[in-house]
Amino acid sequence: MQELIDARRRAGFVGRRHELAVFRANFDTRPEDPEHRFVFHVHGNAGVGKSSLVRELVRVARERRALTVTVDESVSSVPEAMEALSSQFARQGRPLKALDRLLESYRRRRFEAESAASVAQPEQGPTPGSLAVAQAGLVGLGMLPAVGALSGAVDPAQLARGTDHVRSALGSRFGKAEDVQLLLDPLQVLTPVLVAELDRVAADAPWIALFFDTYERTGPFLDTWLRDVIVSGRYGSLPAHSVVTLSGQGPLDPNRWADCADLVTEFPLTSFTDSEARQLLAAKGVVDEEVVQNVLRLSGRLPVLVSTLAENAVRQGSSDDPSSTAVERFLKWERDPVRRAAALDGALPRQLDEDILKASLTAVASRGDATALYGWLRTLPFVTESGGNVRYHDVVRAPMLRLQRATSPDRWRAAHSRLAETFGRRRETAGAGMARWEQLEDDRWWAERLEETYHLLCAEPRLALAQALGDGPWACSNGGEAARRWAQLIAEAGEAAGDDALRDWGGDCLAALRDERGGVEKLLGRLLSRAELDDPGRANALMVRAESRSDAGMYDAALADFNRSIALVSDRPRPYTGRAVVHRALGQYEKALEDHDRAVERRRHGVRSYWHRGETYRMAGRHDEAIADFERVLSIEPGHVWALVSRAQAAHSQGRSEAALADLELALDIKPDHIWSLVRRARVRRSLGDTAGAWADLDRARVLSPRNAWIVGERGESLRQEGRHEEAIAEYGRALVLDPGYAWALGRRAMANEALGHRVQALADLDRALALNPSYVWAATQRERIRTETP
Repeated sequence: MQELIDARRRAGFVGRRHELAVFRANFDTRPEDPEHRFVFHVHGNAGVGKSSLVRELVRVARERRALTVTVDESVSSVPEAMEALSSQFARQGRPLKALDRLLESYRRRRFEAESAASVAQPEQGPTPGSLAVAQAGLVGLGMLPAVGALSGAVDPAQLARGTDHVRSALGSRFGKAEDVQLLLDPLQVLTPVLVAELDRVAADAPWIALFFDTYERTGPFLDTWLRDVIVSGRYGSLPAHSVVTLSGQGPLDPNRWADCADLVTEFPLTSFTDSEARQLLAAKGVVDEEVVQNVLRLSGRLPVLVSTLAENAVRQGSSDDPSSTAVERFLKWERDPVRRAAALDGALPRQLDEDILKASLTAVASRGDATALYGWLRTLPFVTESGGNVRYHDVVRAPMLRLQRATSPDRWRAAHSRLAETFGRRRETAGAGMARWEQLEDDRWWAERLEETYHLLCAEPRLALAQALGDGPWACSNGGEAARRWAQLIAEAGEAAGDDALRDWGGDCLAALRDERGGVEKLLGRLLSRAELDDPGRANALMVRAESRSDAGMYDAALADFNRSIALVSDRPRPYTGRAVVHRALGQYEKALEDHDRAVERRRHGVRSYWHRGETYRMAGRHDEAIADFERVLSIEPGHVWALVSRAQAAHSQGRSEAALADLELALDIKPDHIWSLVRRARVRRSLGDTAGAWADLDRARVLSPRNAWIVGERGESLRQEGRHEEAIAEYGRALVLDPGYAWALGRRAMANEALGHRVQALADLDRALALNPSYVWAATQRERIRTETP
């Protein structure tokens, strides 16, 4: 069927002769010729035929034996765009195997990072605030949505200082430095491999032609990267015989492309001329002048509408148009009432597959075969395919929605309610077996949730608004892109339902997110400032903002938000746990434990409340109570690695080194490259006199994460305990180069300096440690001891 559809589209393509001629001639000029162009930019308003022209440009490129790839709005990130490129080259017999392997590693490591509900911090390692600052940087890049919506909440200078903390934290999880770098800066790692692979496959191809359609949707995340790939040489050089075509509604960003005018050929598209429109109608067999005049009038010569009306046109005795809506004009000459109804019903969802069409069909359309109707819809000129689904062109879909809402409000509500139920069932299936926090971090669950929410808003705008707004903070916790998708659905539902409140909400939220650095924080502020947000939704917004502020070390602001959240929803455990973590970071263990107890009392499922309380007990030195909580966690989730590590730390502090060793062995059986377990086992082995085993663990950890400051510091501590003080000082120095804010390393270096009689240096290190971490009680005690002792 697809070949027939493509053939029909080619046969019916008219106009744009100038653009086609220029594009074709470019393949006749050598890349070194000054007249050769490396980039083409197709742009114009919706409905002017951009995608149709791109299809023709692809055909022209293939005529010149080019390898062609097309990327559209089915991708939502640069790595996804690379996946699309790679899969299409593979279908042409040119697999990009090196890139595929790296992309698979990226997907796997990102999934592991997103799946980590919380990151335990070493008792004497980097401070919570400094580590979280670096984590915030990853969230701003969209790399760790599980951590929270922190983009824009942190000063850029803080973020830069925190990068090595992230390397340490991720290194402790994934081990290999390459994996850490892949998560910290995926584009820097992936793109050179992509460019090298393109250069390899280009060696036996006349041309490489890359097409990026619907660029108005993908440009926000692709534009800077693409410009760098094409022009800057930052990632290497594209093959000289590469031609890139961008197609979107607006002009290219002058801040990025102004200095590339000599490389780019612009193809601005407008409506057809009268001649071009008539040519298209004639090609489709519409020659009756009365009908032609009617089509020209109704379509405004907008190509998508000319094509739609031409496909359905038949001769009529009169050209009078009895309908007052544009939709009736689109379907005026479609005689089959079932097809007419199906075309209207198919406009209700934002995107379709066959199952969704079945849920969309109302009484008349449901008389037909849904499979056959879906196949017919796919052939319509205003329907495009993307990622296994189909979408209506916005120019056509919008008036179809208005028609149905105005014609029968009851039928409108019923249809959207059915669709909401359908997507709700899909959401439940996507989240089956997951804890609530896992669902909130799962892309598939969120995709179904967004469509369910869209249809609930269309059915009952005011009743569904509170629920929709309540989802906003959770969307924010997954990063800026997730927040944008959520805000966009609010705006689109407002347009579809004709509801001013929804339109205003969507517009305000999208406006807030235009701030690249502080957009999520601004959106949370908007949510909290509007009266329409109900108490649970307001509490969610406060919790998400509080967690971001806590991660950034803004403890007073975080406590204020947690307090307000608790006042709104005092029956939930999460705000109490969040407030407890802030108290713990401030060394206020009793206050923290009071909140932990409240969280446990309100716990309904999961282990988060128990594990965090156990950590606070452990850090407060109450090891028996800590172990009891860790055992509660393990009774619910026997393979909880962090609970095993934490229980081992508590047992070791009690002098039960054999029990600690057993827990760490089990943790490493579950996760062999778990750096935290390796380093903790090195400590335990050292205490048991197994010096060789301790060094073997530290060596293994260093191989897994060579730039991990914590591991280097632990090596320094091992040297110090062996009496090798000068070597220890050198190792602590290496740790501080990797992480200048590592207060623990300063404190331990002070002890090595004191052992060598370097009292002044020891006091200087302790002063620096306390300046970095004023709550570092051990360092304060040691400084006072050294000051009072007689030199």
